[in-house]
Order: sequence, then C-alpha cells, then structure tokens
Amino acid sequence: MKKTRKGAAPRQPKPRPRANEAEGESAVLAAIATMPEPDRTIGVRLHTIIRASAPALLPRLWYSMPAYANKDGKIVCFFQSTQRFHTRYATLGFMHEANLDEGAMWPVAFALKDLTAAEGVTIAALVKKAVS
Repeated sequence: MKKTRKGAAPRQPKPRPRANEAEGESAVLAAIATMPEPDRTIGVRLHTIIRASAPALLPRLWYSMPAYANKDGKIVCFFQSTQRFHTRYATLGFMHEANLDEGAMWPVAFALKDLTAAEGVTIAALVKKAVS
C-alpha cells in the first residue's frame, strides 16, 4: 500500500499513454520486418491471426517486441523472435492480463518453430480466450 501525506487522499495512478493504433500497427510491422526468417514469416502470420481473433487488442512495441495491449494499455500477449534472446525457437507469450487461467497451473508461453494452419487455429482460440 502506498504511503500518503498526512490527511491527503491517496494518489491515483496516472493513465498510461496510448499510442495511436495506426502508429502501433506500423511500429509492430516494422519490427517484424527486421526479423530474420523464419521469424519474420511467423511474426506476420501471428500478427494477422491476433488482429483477426481479437480486434480490440492494440498492437504496440513492448521492449522492442511486437505486443498486443488491451484498452487499458496493458499487454495481453507478445511475440519474441529467436534473435531477441538467442534462443532456438520464437515465443508467443501471454501476460497476467490474459484470461487463460485453468486450475492451479496453465501455460503462458509457447515455442514456435513454424506456424502451420493447425497452430493458427490453436493460437486464434487462445487469443480469443485471453481477451474474454
């Protein structure tokens, strides 16, 4: 709990600045365009799936990674390329804002080596559930 001045009301958190949706879209697409293959192809397909599955999510960069935020500006999901942390696979991750809770344990990140139609269907369902 935040400390307040004696007799003063607690301060309300400042609303987060939200980038213009078009600016966020172009920033995300520009970041994806700089990725090496196959991450670039996966990133473009993932962007298309997320935008179609959850149009309310706003694209934006988060730590230089493509991410998708809710109306409050909080990140729901993100895409991390292999070059970001020099890993052998790209990652689709979900933040705590995503409504994916199932019991006492559930996955919040998925390794992506390829993005076929089958994975696309699974991702679309996860994104829809995340914003439900």
